[in-house]
Amino acid sequence: MARLLVVDDEEAMRKLVRLNLGESYEIVDTGEPEQALALALEHKPDAILLDLRMPKYSGFELCQTFTSFSSTQLIPVFVISGEAGSKTKNFCRDLGVAAYFEKPVNFDELRARIEEFLATRRKERRREVRVRLGVPLKLQGTTPVGKVFSALTMTENLSLNSFLCACVEDIAVDSVLNVILLGSREEVVGKARIIRFEFKDTEYPRYGCRFVEKTGNWLLQ
Repeated sequence: MARLLVVDDEEAMRKLVRLNLGESYEIVDTGEPEQALALALEHKPDAILLDLRMPKYSGFELCQTFTSFSSTQLIPVFVISGEAGSKTKNFCRDLGVAAYFEKPVNFDELRARIEEFLATRRKERRREVRVRLGVPLKLQGTTPVGKVFSALTMTENLSLNSFLCACVEDIAVDSVLNVILLGSREEVVGKARIIRFEFKDTEYPRYGCRFVEKTGNWLLQ
């Protein structure tokens, strides 16, 4: 059974999570945000549900810690907050969260997003070392409506055979793109398949890409 770490100072919210998700997941929860990192390291959750506004320790700070600390950066963080507004959502996206849900939470939608994310993560070979590194790329492909595009982007992290980046284009899962490394010259490094996406309803969706063919020199060898 997959395990969730719930960090929220409201006891009522933690009880709601247990009530709605307890049959599907093992729940570890805390109302003390300063304990969250220690609990994540101890229990190694498959996903983290995080409130933003808490006393003593900001959810934004915790989010940044989870997504940058080497031992937790591969754990998807789902923000659950009473705050609305695109600025907050975009800021969370830039911190690397997997999804953003406003209170009151639609638990059916939350469960679906968690399962979708965990399913795609299981398909990835997470034994590969991932490096948080911004590398300029050009992606070339076709959208679901047949639009041919060439888009500039920057990786957020990468591994031997995959990378995560943002792109303004609407790209379908399983699409195969040409990947061009930008530097002193453009170098075609291969073709990559879109295996998952995050923040599809925002201006800059993030796409997880895995190489299906390498024809050039990728960053990690």
